[in-house]
Amino acid sequence: MKVKTILISQPEPKVENSPYFELEEKQRVKIDFIPFIHVEGVSSKEVRQQKVDLTEYTAIILTSRNAVDHFFRIAEEMRYKVPDTLKYFCLSEAVAYYLQKYVVYRKRKIYVGKRTFAELSPLIKKYKSEKFLLPSSDMLKPDVPKTLNKLGVTWKKAVFYKTVVSDLSHLRDVTYDILVFFSPSGIKSLFENFPDFEQNETRIAVFGNTTIKAAKEHGLTVNIKAPTAETPSMTMALEKYIAKMNKK
Repeated sequence: MKVKTILISQPEPKVENSPYFELEEKQRVKIDFIPFIHVEGVSSKEVRQQKVDLTEYTAIILTSRNAVDHFFRIAEEMRYKVPDTLKYFCLSEAVAYYLQKYVVYRKRKIYVGKRTFAELSPLIKKYKSEKFLLPSSDMLKPDVPKTLNKLGVTWKKAVFYKTVVSDLSHLRDVTYDILVFFSPSGIKSLFENFPDFEQNETRIAVFGNTTIKAAKEHGLTVNIKAPTAETPSMTMALEKYIAKMNKK
């Protein structure tokens, strides 16, 4: 079956040169972006209930832009003046650069990993005497606490924001040739919104092993997988599949 329409279960990219826009133009398909999940901040009261006193920490571990936004939001709500001496350990360059929204970058002590938490851990290990705070969502990857415990550092996780299922009721009577998922939460959202969802002719594209597992647990047939050696990105996997199907 040919592919004409694709639904990406994430927000639309903000960059003009997104590979999704190139894919849309090159393969002459229609791509919609609708986030199946979204993030909501918890209140400063809920953070206090987790026995978090921001003044106790000398270093912050930031794993995403959401973590940056919600750390500074909570700091403001708690009337905590973030000291210039605070050390920032950022998962990637993208997260580190995002800090510029809140601090004068060149005047702060910022340590940057390459991409994964394992790559950030040697930098954390160098500063064992610090007290680390990990502002996190309610769905933290299990490798993060495991790695921190192995490093033997003093640290605390605190939930500053939560992943929430979006209302997709406006999609009830809409069908797409391909649905694209990037996390088990996206799969969960599909079935919370549409408990009677049947795949029928819809193709399912998934990114990552945990998402594949969640899709199969919900009885879905996975037609497109990424990353693979041949297709390391979702856009590459989609393009390969569409080129094959639309050639018929």
